[in-house]
Amino acid sequence: MAMANGRQRVLGIEGGGTKTEWVLLETDGAGQRTLGHGSLPAANLRAIDDAALERLFREIPGGADRVGAYLAGCISAADHERLRAVARSVWPAAEIAVGSDRDSGFATAFGAADGILVIAGTGSAVTGRRAGRIERAGGWGQLLGDQGSGYSLGMRALRSALTHHDLTGHVSQLAEDILRTLALNRLRDLIRWVAEADKMSVARLAPVAFAAARRGHPEMLAAVQGGARILADFTSAVARRLEMEGPRVAAYGGLFAHEREYLDLFKGALVELLPDAEVGLCERSGAHGAAWLASGAGDAAPMAVPRREGDEEDLAELASAITEQSNPRSSHIDELPTPEMVALFISEEDRVTEALDAARAEIGAAVDLVAGALGAGGRLFYVGAGTSGRLGVLDASEIPPTFSAPPEWVQGIIAGGADALHRSVEQTEDQPEEGALAIVERGVRAADVVCGIAASGRTPFVLGALARAREIGAKTILLTSNPSRRRAQPPWDVEIDLPTGPELITGSTRLKAGTATKVCLNILSTCAMIRLGKVRGNLMVDVGVSNAKLRDRAIRLVAHVRGLAYAEARQRLQEHGWDVRACL
Repeated sequence: MAMANGRQRVLGIEGGGTKTEWVLLETDGAGQRTLGHGSLPAANLRAIDDAALERLFREIPGGADRVGAYLAGCISAADHERLRAVARSVWPAAEIAVGSDRDSGFATAFGAADGILVIAGTGSAVTGRRAGRIERAGGWGQLLGDQGSGYSLGMRALRSALTHHDLTGHVSQLAEDILRTLALNRLRDLIRWVAEADKMSVARLAPVAFAAARRGHPEMLAAVQGGARILADFTSAVARRLEMEGPRVAAYGGLFAHEREYLDLFKGALVELLPDAEVGLCERSGAHGAAWLASGAGDAAPMAVPRREGDEEDLAELASAITEQSNPRSSHIDELPTPEMVALFISEEDRVTEALDAARAEIGAAVDLVAGALGAGGRLFYVGAGTSGRLGVLDASEIPPTFSAPPEWVQGIIAGGADALHRSVEQTEDQPEEGALAIVERGVRAADVVCGIAASGRTPFVLGALARAREIGAKTILLTSNPSRRRAQPPWDVEIDLPTGPELITGSTRLKAGTATKVCLNILSTCAMIRLGKVRGNLMVDVGVSNAKLRDRAIRLVAHVRGLAYAEARQRLQEHGWDVRACL
């Protein structure tokens, strides 16, 4: 269905084990332009149900006349019909094209031309085409194949680390790296982790395997070299069956893009088998191939790299933020003696108190908003990315043990999920659709409050979450350290701007801005709990008694309030099941 002026909107979607990318194009006789693009969580058709897939699709903005949805795991005719039905429920008036990410990846790399696509990411697969004939190798999934993939390398690393421990009784450097990456404390913790780990989780250990290979770890070096070799073997086999002596070969996927040594190893192995092959890295989004397939285009022209309209303006706004400015007090910090450097950092913290005092009224309004919502059966959700997200999750996690409050009362949402708590996945903060989807998936209701935390005040993940919360009817709070930010229209219910000023290390908002944010969240949640009767005087009468320190604190609290000896207070607490409030 074309628009009245002859233009068409074409939406391309490619989903895999790591992420789902989309691009919306407007086409006419003169060419095409990109209206928008973005990414959402992973969408392997075999690992997602229809309801979750429909929710994900509904976060893609903009109408479309043609939609191409190409997902990993879409193999059989039944898979195609299932995917088509979900897409049609979201875009009922559009022409729908569906298939696997192999199809969209090939279209991205070659358009209508012939060649061989070699995918090495979470999974792996090789697809070749010549004169309409198609041959494949690999792509059997993690149980039967996926050789040379991130999953296979991650599994080799896990098995190698555990085998070394079983044989020697020692934790190797490889095992230490695995524990650090997964934020686990002991190798035995891997038993519980692997019981819940999916293919993508294991594939995230691939960088550990590459790092070990670079250190000369024999087994990991062999695994990396062997992975590149088997992909070269598959490529040669496909070329042989298609009778292609010097094919164009496109290397595609995260392993090739992020581990360039792997690409070099693959090229080196392939040149021995196909000396005349032309190998290149394809870094374009597979969503463009999905759009190309949906549009029914017949040419093989290169596809434009997408750019979201307004990107340059957004970056200019970020550069002008107070949190990104240079602090004149630290212009020569690298030349200071250690005592003077430490003194400078300490003195700079005075601005935290000043910033909090300047926002006293707004913080008070936020406390009343949150206390009112919690008292009426609502919940508080913190939403942030990077340091801001970690601070929100931290404050939320401390409410249940401090006040014996149900864990659902105060919750944290961080861009990138749990992995972002212990390693940097800051690239996820650039997607407003992911923030909106998180609000939907976490079940935010109209009775709730969503507090977005963003030092700059313009983090797309956070703003997307706040916008969706407002659509649902929830109350909204924005906490920033950038009073000069662009204001939302209409404004959020409460806006708190903490004027901490430029950081001593330019742009490092984990410093003053982070400290001010932490204190502000402490005030917000603690004052709300006080309003709900969780504190008597200045005592935590609802403290959870879960360890020796907290038992001692509870005993001393009861002894103080009731004028009892330590032993008698302990006995009364035991009689009341260590419930401090009941005992008092």
